[in-house]
Amino acid sequence: MTAALTAAISLPTSQSSSLPTRTSIISPERFSFNKGCLYSRNVYGGGKVVSIRAQVVTEAPAKVEKVSKKNEEGVVVNKFRPKEPYIGKCLLNTKITADDAPGETWHMVFTTEGEIPYREGQSIGVIADGVDKNGKPNKLRLYSIASSALGDFGDSKTVSLCVKRLVYTNEQGEIVKGVCSNFLCDLKPGADVKITGPVGKEMLMPKDPNATVIMLATGTGIAPFRAFLWKMFFEKHEDYKVNEIFPDYFDATDPCDGTKFLQYNGLAWLFLGVPTTSSLLYKEEFEKMKEKSPDNFRLDFAVSREQTNEKGEKMYIQTRMAQYAEELWELLKKDNTYIYMCGLKGMEKGIDDIMVSLAAKDGIDWIEYKRQLKKAGQWNVEVY
Repeated sequence: MTAALTAAISLPTSQSSSLPTRTSIISPERFSFNKGCLYSRNVYGGGKVVSIRAQVVTEAPAKVEKVSKKNEEGVVVNKFRPKEPYIGKCLLNTKITADDAPGETWHMVFTTEGEIPYREGQSIGVIADGVDKNGKPNKLRLYSIASSALGDFGDSKTVSLCVKRLVYTNEQGEIVKGVCSNFLCDLKPGADVKITGPVGKEMLMPKDPNATVIMLATGTGIAPFRAFLWKMFFEKHEDYKVNEIFPDYFDATDPCDGTKFLQYNGLAWLFLGVPTTSSLLYKEEFEKMKEKSPDNFRLDFAVSREQTNEKGEKMYIQTRMAQYAEELWELLKKDNTYIYMCGLKGMEKGIDDIMVSLAAKDGIDWIEYKRQLKKAGQWNVEVY
């Protein structure tokens, strides 16, 4: 903040119209001024009292508008709310885990008719039919969207979710079923579903089609990353349209008008953690992407109940990442690398444990560095 100091010096009535030869000079820096306030102070110099009145006029620095590195332009939030939800229909609902997997996970597709204009990385709310124990309508539950903005059918008229059926035994030995997850997993094609949203900007994709995007997921936390990866490797978009910055890169041409599109040309690296091989989600899709774009997509699974590292430790997602720790740290030092994390809360601490010592080798405080990444939109977390 800059300050302009104006001072009026009033001499006491005396025989002399000039200041004495010895006058104490008071530096403005020694005064504490508040914006818009007038101060008066007596200063002694050469045996005379000089009254100084000073007013500080402060000028606030020009506000610098923060430019987001994410694809936030035109993002819609909360178009539909609990009191007036959108009523979609279930088009498809299929179990995507094997019968021997520890728990069921389902992939489902709902109609939106283009009325829910979501982006990759956003969520929707679902309100289960029925009432709670108090006779009130069930509360909404938020779910990360598992489809790209074009939807699984490519017409921007559907939205997909990846939902695990919640069933557990409480301390009294009673079997408890999650209201919304069981409602969703039991939906039949043609059934109505009340949808709210879309919501969220934390997990939006970066604008840069050449960015390095590192995705860390456990279980159904894979949902937003399936959306990312479909956009990157199964679709073509105006976002990636060839331009003067990348004149030599394009690998798709619209057959209708000959428009050339730039496909994602960065590095997408997915780490997916699950308990068993039978609970790996969308495995075939991801392997097809890797086959299609081996230079742009890396895929690592961490199967905790079946795999171990060289020390015999269970292979959790942070254990798998530790095998690439130095490479990941080098990527994190670049200003076009983005980390996205979705799934169980414990993940982030595991990543911190890996990075603290590596950052220290470069004289960097990891916690402070991570704070800077968050501020820049390069460290994005959605855990539960």
